Amino acid sequence: MPEAIEIQLKKGALELCVLALLSQHDSYAYEIASRLADAIGMGEGTIYPLMRRLQSDGLVETYLVESTAGPSRKYYRLTEAGKRSFESQKASWRSFSGAVENILGEAQ
Repeated sequence: MPEAIEIQLKKGALELCVLALLSQHDSYAYEIASRLADAIGMGEGTIYPLMRRLQSDGLVETYLVESTAGPSRKYYRLTEAGKRSFESQKASWRSFSGAVENILGEAQ
């Protein structure tokens, strides 16, 4: 796949992936970045600006957790608006990806 297309596909799905991870459990940004790097090859640098935007949009909120092995960690959790956004985006993704799969299945 040409690199530019792959990058755009990843960027388009990134917010949905972050919301999906947070729907499973609260997490800190480095953990989210690591999971996304392993799963879809997204770089760590793309996560932090997205997390700030999600927070300013009211989709996530933060809290600190004390650590015995270093500084406190900032954890993220979905707000009610974040949960609604995740459900909406998940439905849209399933509809869109199903339509693309149908078109690809018809292609020779």
